[in-house]
Amino acid sequence: MGTAERQEALEDGVAARSTAQRRRETPDRGIPAEGYVTTGGEAPAGSGKPMAAEFDEPRPARASTQQQEYYRPLWIEEPARRRRLPDPVRTAAVRAVIIIAVTLMQATVAFLCTMAGSWLAFPMVISSVVSTVVATWGALDVWVTRQMWNQRNGVVSEPSSTARALRRERRRAQRQARSSERAQERIARKASSGQLSHS
Repeated sequence: MGTAERQEALEDGVAARSTAQRRRETPDRGIPAEGYVTTGGEAPAGSGKPMAAEFDEPRPARASTQQQEYYRPLWIEEPARRRRLPDPVRTAAVRAVIIIAVTLMQATVAFLCTMAGSWLAFPMVISSVVSTVVATWGALDVWVTRQMWNQRNGVVSEPSSTARALRRERRRAQRQARSSERAQERIARKASSGQLSHS
């Protein structure tokens, strides 16, 4: 064997070892990952074998765990700790919060204008005072609206409560409706039995 032939054999051996090492380090791109379906049945180039049949069908255990992980709920609904505010009370509360926020903004602007010596300081101080009065009224309006709603629609058992009178009127109306229905049924029964006919 000549020197040139020995050199070529040595280079071929080094190239084969580096190719085998590269195949061990990186997975073959022709072989699909576990759990995926292949579209073609041909093997990667250079292997000389068809692909194994186990890669054609996904594994059921792996697929089920993947579906469980994928369909996991984003949040869990919990019951509310407090009841929802009635509509009039909530409206008054939102109005009061907006008025208080505007008042705080006006007070901040008035303070900054006073520190800067701007001509806008005096009008902002006056408007802040007026807004403070309006914000106080808004906070009291929330309390008054809540008390009125509890008195009219609540179950407060007090002599001054109007809920008792409303329930009394409701029961009276229900009794009248039931008595009128019974009277109509009585008349209908008499008419069907022939007691109303004078022939």
